[in-house]
Amino acid sequence: MNLQLQQIFRWDAELCAFCNRRSRNFTLRNLFRLASRLGDGVFWYTLMIALLLQYQGAALHAVLHMLAVALVGTLLYKFIKGKTLRPRPFNVYPDIICAGKVLDQFSFPSGHTMHAVSFSIIALTYFPSLFWLVVPFSLLVALSRPILGLHYPSDVLAGGALGAVLAGISLSF
Repeated sequence: MNLQLQQIFRWDAELCAFCNRRSRNFTLRNLFRLASRLGDGVFWYTLMIALLLQYQGAALHAVLHMLAVALVGTLLYKFIKGKTLRPRPFNVYPDIICAGKVLDQFSFPSGHTMHAVSFSIIALTYFPSLFWLVVPFSLLVALSRPILGLHYPSDVLAGGALGAVLAGISLSF
């Protein structure tokens, strides 16, 4: 591995460890655990149901769009995780502790972040007034991943980029 790539990996691990130290604070740890748990899908599926209840048929296209992207996104990130096999940071660095629930054993990319970004973009396309809700929540989900020791920052950035690309492609159809 070349020197520049080693430096990037070192910075990624150091930033992850820095973020993870925030989980030592009881209040922050629980806030980010909650964001992570809601980011498992609870928040997004609740939002879809709320949109259907509030806007009925007018929300159906948006909800079906989000569900289709959820399916494609899940297949995509599972495929990538199966190819990269990057271990989670707490499995590699003893100073990084796992402070959250693990859904699978691999780290790259962050599926939580990918879904949060793609769902936010799609939801905002149909309902721009939801900005105040979905953007802060998506940021909490993204931050929760390294803070809880579940992902490196690069996993989160890759997940966000994948989510944006996935949403963008889906909106072009």
